[in-house]
Amino acid sequence: MESQQPWQWTEAEWRSHVEHVRAGASLVSDDPAARWPGGARVAVALSFDSDHETPSLRDGETSPGRMAQGEYGARVAVPRILELLRRHEAPASFYMPAVCALLRPDEAPGYVAAGHELAVHGWIHERNTALTYEDELDLVGRSLDVLESQTGVRPTGIRTPSWDFSASTLRVIRELGFAYDSSLMADSEPYELLERGERTGVVEIPVEWIRDDAPYLMMDRFGGLRPHMPPRQLTQIWIDEFDAARAEGGLFQLTMHPHIIGHRSRIRILDDLLAHIRSFDDVWIGTHADLASHVRTLL
Repeated sequence: MESQQPWQWTEAEWRSHVEHVRAGASLVSDDPAARWPGGARVAVALSFDSDHETPSLRDGETSPGRMAQGEYGARVAVPRILELLRRHEAPASFYMPAVCALLRPDEAPGYVAAGHELAVHGWIHERNTALTYEDELDLVGRSLDVLESQTGVRPTGIRTPSWDFSASTLRVIRELGFAYDSSLMADSEPYELLERGERTGVVEIPVEWIRDDAPYLMMDRFGGLRPHMPPRQLTQIWIDEFDAARAEGGLFQLTMHPHIIGHRSRIRILDDLLAHIRSFDDVWIGTHADLASHVRTLL
């Protein structure tokens, strides 16, 4: 029997797809003084996906050129980023594929030693929607074990590689006991995830392509993907995002990649952004894990 086209689905079927994983209650206090830690007006959650060589490895692209591009992220960009965060006193969250941690066993402990959060980002930056439930559970479980064995701290958060959320991902997240996820986009503020209408107790810290460096700055030598924006124009977009979050008393969440943001002309974006953020005295900057812990009181 031929599979039906979406326009042929029954109402029950298309509703089932829509309602599988949904946004539940917003986890933002109605009391502005209690909304963010320390009574801050705005929360800032910076994150870095330390993918390095794994997106290429995942796709079987193993040329020395592709490996070198990923190596730059770990070799040059990560130290540059850590120094910048130290200077601005800005704790951040680093999401790391387990293969990257195994390639450089000192990197993950280095994040933790510097006061940052280490969280799960898959095994080899796999595409979750191409996996069975059993494979996804195995890869995420093994990733947890690798990061815990290297740092002595079991991660409480996960970001799926490429924000690729399969029909099994939330089930895996719940079975492995994660406190929060940061892969979905149903709100600007933290919320609770629902699975088929059931409360899960899992906090979602939403992401957005607008607040990600890759769409603006990523390059593909053989494809049509070319950086289309001067870095300083991107600075203004992110400053505008932060200013709007502050005006609303909300969350400014940002996703970056060492091998993208960590180049000389681009690290300036983050430096200027953090200088702008630090010019206000009503800002809280913390890890995604700290943010999730704070908003869990509203579950």
